[in-house]
Amino acid sequence: MRNKPIVAVVGRPNVGKSTFFNKMAGARIAIVEDTPGVTRDRVYADVSWQNDSFTLVDTGGIDPFSTDPLLTQMREQAAVAIETADAILFFVDGREGIVGADHEVASLLRRAKKPVLLVVNKIDSPMAEAEKLDFYALGIGEPMTISSVNLLGIGDLLEELCKLLPKWDEGEEEGEEPVKIAVVGKPNVGKSSLVNTILGESRVMVSDIAGTTRDAIDSPFEADGKHYTIIDTAGIRRKAKIEDRSLERYSVIRALGAIRRCDVALVLLNAQDGVTEQDQRVAGYVREEGKACVVVVNKWDLIEKETGTLEAYSKALRNELKFLDYAKIAFISAKTGQRVGRLMPLVDEAYENAARRIPTGVLNDALHEAITVTPPPSDRGRRLRIYYATQVSTKPPSFVLFVNSKELFHYSYERYIENHFRKSFLLEGTPIRILVRERGEKED
Repeated sequence: MRNKPIVAVVGRPNVGKSTFFNKMAGARIAIVEDTPGVTRDRVYADVSWQNDSFTLVDTGGIDPFSTDPLLTQMREQAAVAIETADAILFFVDGREGIVGADHEVASLLRRAKKPVLLVVNKIDSPMAEAEKLDFYALGIGEPMTISSVNLLGIGDLLEELCKLLPKWDEGEEEGEEPVKIAVVGKPNVGKSSLVNTILGESRVMVSDIAGTTRDAIDSPFEADGKHYTIIDTAGIRRKAKIEDRSLERYSVIRALGAIRRCDVALVLLNAQDGVTEQDQRVAGYVREEGKACVVVVNKWDLIEKETGTLEAYSKALRNELKFLDYAKIAFISAKTGQRVGRLMPLVDEAYENAARRIPTGVLNDALHEAITVTPPPSDRGRRLRIYYATQVSTKPPSFVLFVNSKELFHYSYERYIENHFRKSFLLEGTPIRILVRERGEKED
């Protein structure tokens, strides 16, 4: 399968790259704020224009003169995007004019020897067209004027861009949808390091500074012939800590959105911290959304071990995360790569189990066996009767049980039926939903 052409949006900070990216993607994917350095990682979105399609990549602003470690990593991320791109949109600020950083970025792009369109953004009126003349001095070619906010000049820009791209046929993209994996957890547990280790490259920024990742970053990759998209997310803090931080609040909203749209969540914990209250809260979001998951204990290499350490840690973890008793546990070191290779088989297993559909006859055989071993409870002379079961959906597997009285179906018996189904059909890694209907109610 050949990938779509890639278009990188680059430029110094705060020239409107993310605003343009969001307009093209048709959604608020990249965080937009009047603060330089808001976009730190590469963010991807598929874009279609008339008969052409391509993948647009938003990058962090390139500040060639900064020694700040985060800005240095942003430069590196932008450089990787330039290297992998088929064409580049070089954004400059039409209101501010040329500054020293624009010349440095232009020099970087000339060395890359890739097709480049010079985009003069924030030109909101025909009167301002004359201001583009100054930008010929960058030596990139003819400037094209647009306004990302007002969508002025966008059509002409896309028309010229598509002329630079290799032709790609929609029919070339075949096969099943990629499995979406969200890496979630509290700040600074190693989410970005794990993503980079899985991808085998420095795709997202890594820093000891909590909050480095702000966007939910989608990165497609292939492993053993299967296609995946891994989503690095911002660390989810307690609400009290983000109440007055609008930018970080957006980041947390994106992280929660990543959980909703993923197929499998990797719930990442710091081995040195144990299971904290915030870890429980993040894991609770995964459970509430009904997502298949794997609990991943990172930084296991930093734990002093003796006989029984792993078993004792696992037991304590299970006790703290009882509501994720269906999830398998992996002990890894994202930094060294230790045992990271074992994660993808666990992801595949969890996904396949979440997507499994049980034939109605087989399902009712298992139900009959459960009822025979442990008969339904009774209350004041009335006994619960379960007539039959049917599966109504997958991801997660959801079953409707038709009964004579919902009031008699106690939670403890529901858990018993759930555990019996899980054991009978080997549904590890995924939650199971049991819905109860009185006979005559609609299945949906």
